[in-house]
Amino acid sequence: MSVLAILSRPSLEAPAARPSSEPFELADPDVPHLSVLDLAATRGDGVFETVSARFGRPHALDAHLRRFARSSALLDLPAPDLPAWRSAILAVASELADAGEALIKVVLSRGVEGGAAPTGWVHGAAAPDFTAARTRGIRVVFLDRGYRHDVEQTSPWLLAGAKTLSYAVNRAVLREAARRGADDVIFVSSDGVVLEGPTSTVLFRSGDRLLTPGTGLGILEGTTQGDVFAWAESAGIETGYALLGPEELAQADAIWLVSSGRHAAPVRELDGVARAVDADLTARINAHLLDREH
Repeated sequence: MSVLAILSRPSLEAPAARPSSEPFELADPDVPHLSVLDLAATRGDGVFETVSARFGRPHALDAHLRRFARSSALLDLPAPDLPAWRSAILAVASELADAGEALIKVVLSRGVEGGAAPTGWVHGAAAPDFTAARTRGIRVVFLDRGYRHDVEQTSPWLLAGAKTLSYAVNRAVLREAARRGADDVIFVSSDGVVLEGPTSTVLFRSGDRLLTPGTGLGILEGTTQGDVFAWAESAGIETGYALLGPEELAQADAIWLVSSGRHAAPVRELDGVARAVDADLTARINAHLLDREH
């Protein structure tokens, strides 16, 4: 089962994409809706978020909407009408309440080339079964991202830190990981700084502290990582940021890739070297992520 909501006016700063008195309409997801001239399809010119939900309750919705607006601003898209988007996301999540875990994709495109109206939609479906990744763990390799760690400051036009629809590279690195016998990737900057996964944030434990790479590195603000840190602090676990290289990360006591859908996936192998999995802390983190409020 999948559910689709189409925004009639994704931004109050731009003309309506569809004439309607309602902010969104539920639509049949199995029939065509997107123009072949839409810049989402022809150029990947747009932004998106993926929101997890459980029994109809979206997770970290405020954080996702803030990042959605920030990505839109980085692409000079018209500012999204966040109340309308919130209503559409909640409606889609509600329709999927019986699915248990669900993933909801939120998309804002610049619209049809040459037009002034942006395109917006929210699509949700039942989530895959992530049990194995959350418990047994995943195999990960380091790959060079090709940019310095300060690219966000030196070259803002490269849109580092924006969650854009231009995802060909992120798909290519997963194919490269598979060729190397791995499940996922941790990006490293060209000057040797650990960054993020193609669809996840790096989290690691060093002694009694939970850490993640520092801010301002041209990486996405991690919505799931933020929720993990808030939980950890309430549980008396110290959190923080660390600028480090691959060799230093390899010395961590435990490593996870955290994301909206898969939640906390422990790294059981890094560049072909087996690693111990902190099963207890992993279970506690994922229990919190599954039960959190939106």
